[in-house]
Amino acid sequence: MQTKLTLRLDARLIGRAKAYAGRRGKSVSTVVADYFAALDAPAGSPLELTPKVQSLLGALSGSHFDEADYRRHLERKHR
Repeated sequence: MQTKLTLRLDARLIGRAKAYAGRRGKSVSTVVADYFAALDAPAGSPLELTPKVQSLLGALSGSHFDEADYRRHLERKHR
């Protein structure tokens, strides 16, 4: 059963929330509900992955890159 909830927030924060939700194709209510559900999730429980993230799973399997390679990349990038 869904119930209405009223929140009083700063107007700029509401604008940012609407923009965030819009970029994700969701309503602000859905974003807030997702956040509340994540708060209630048991520690260590897997999060639901978006289709875009799921498509990336395993993309680097079998590659020879490791964390040290990534650190070197960041160091070169941010010099």
